[in-house]
Amino acid sequence: MSRRRRSSFMSEELKYELAKDLGFYDTVTQYGWGAIRAKDAGDMVKRAIQLAEQAAAKK
Repeated sequence: MSRRRRSSFMSEELKYELAKDLGFYDTVTQYGWGAIRAKDAGDMVKRAIQLAEQAAAKK
């Protein structure tokens, strides 16, 4: 069974910004997104959710 790729809900710009904030930007630029740890990917999603919640609270 093949895996379907989901469309990204985060822009590339946001992903790079989060990678910088979380400290693995160098890994991404050198080796690509596939080189980050699962924990880093999870932290990135958590931070994106936090930012979205903060933006929604301001409205």
